[in-house]
Amino acid sequence: MTSPPRRQRPAASALLLAEQRAFTLRFSPTPRGARLARRLASQQTDAWGWPYGSPVHDTVELVVAELAANAVTHGRVPGRDAELRLSRDADGTRVRVEVSDVRGERLPVPAPDDGPLAEGGRGLALVAALAEKWGVAERPKGPGKTVWAVVSCACPQAGPQPTGPTSGASPRRTPPERPGRDVVRTSPTP
Repeated sequence: MTSPPRRQRPAASALLLAEQRAFTLRFSPTPRGARLARRLASQQTDAWGWPYGSPVHDTVELVVAELAANAVTHGRVPGRDAELRLSRDADGTRVRVEVSDVRGERLPVPAPDDGPLAEGGRGLALVAALAEKWGVAERPKGPGKTVWAVVSCACPQAGPQPTGPTSGASPRRTPPERPGRDVVRTSPTP
């Protein structure tokens, strides 16, 4: 018995993904929803020009996986969705990952250093190690919080820069990081 031929994604759909500067997805606060967020973030990163398996792609995918898992585990309220937002700057040197949930009173804190036997808390340490910077802000469209991380794509081992309609565009000013509302945490430099 043969399996049906695999459907190819239309070329127009791939072009639309590549042209987007931002990608937003609402997902259910369940493990299945977190998996969907990770997989679609992976697809969007590939469409932006960082192919599967490249360091930038894998870093963005891992950061999304950790933040989405935290939103599902610690920010879940039945009947309320979580939200993923990916955005890239005009010159393709940074990707900003934002995951929002409705539990604003439960701010993420790295677990105490209990060594390898700690039951949890490694996710935020991983995000801090991989991201250029990360933090927590009030959710702009309602109750809750947004945990964000900025992934640098300009390092030499980061692979190819994104191609497409924005690659030759003049750089635009990006909005500031909502001053006074963001808590910035960065990993210590060695």
